[in-house]
Amino acid sequence: MSEAPLPIGRGLLGRCPRCGEGKLFDGFLTLRPSCEKCGLDYSFADAGDGPAVFVILIGGALVVLAALFTEVVYQPPYWVHAALWLPLILIVTLAPLRMLKGLLIALQYHHKAAPGQLQRKGDA
Repeated sequence: MSEAPLPIGRGLLGRCPRCGEGKLFDGFLTLRPSCEKCGLDYSFADAGDGPAVFVILIGGALVVLAALFTEVVYQPPYWVHAALWLPLILIVTLAPLRMLKGLLIALQYHHKAAPGQLQRKGDA
């Protein structure tokens, strides 16, 4: 397999941020303990709620705008709204979630992101 582009491609494909060959995920959103190819320990990875926040804000805006447009132009019954928007909400939230989590972890590795640490006045 050819190496994925750095770092965005590796993250979007769910590949190891260092070698681009090993898999990043064990399940849908569960990280593997380490890369099976290069041995990179994934314990540094902490995407937190970032992927979910991006998905909710972007996907929610798309669905709400589409629902408002449909209501204003066509004025369908409520059951049509339910039939249209409930499946669409599932699609626009679940489909990009894994890719965004992989992307954020790859960018975290690439930029060597770490938790902030406080310094004392005399240590600077």
